[in-house]
Amino acid sequence: MKRHLLRTVAAVAGLFGILTIYSGGAVLFGAPGAVQAAGNAVPFVLWFNFLAGFAYIAAAIGLWRCSRWGAWTAIAIASATALVFAALGIHAALGGPFEMRTVWAMTLRTALWTGIAVFACFAVGCATRTGER
Repeated sequence: MKRHLLRTVAAVAGLFGILTIYSGGAVLFGAPGAVQAAGNAVPFVLWFNFLAGFAYIAAAIGLWRCSRWGAWTAIAIASATALVFAALGIHAALGGPFEMRTVWAMTLRTALWTGIAVFACFAVGCATRTGER
């Protein structure tokens, strides 16, 4: 049962990664209409999210395989996302332009990856023991 749930979480993470790469890439690489639709996109957040999409896929592969490294990758993603979210808050507090939808998207990303990381740690165990993966 735990393996089935972990694979479901992995599939969601992988799909989220593919969508993240697609949407971020469209804005970064100038797809018609995407750049204008992005409005006041914050470049460091946009680049982080685009590159993180590849990490999402890597984590999804690890989680699908029920590997401890997949759980640790999810922890790293959740931590890095929270740090970038905090940097976005500082950027906004200093008067930098931003879109409110970026705040909501970062809230979703932080919550989603924190949930995935917590679940993955319970599912595969994050503590290492001698002789284990």
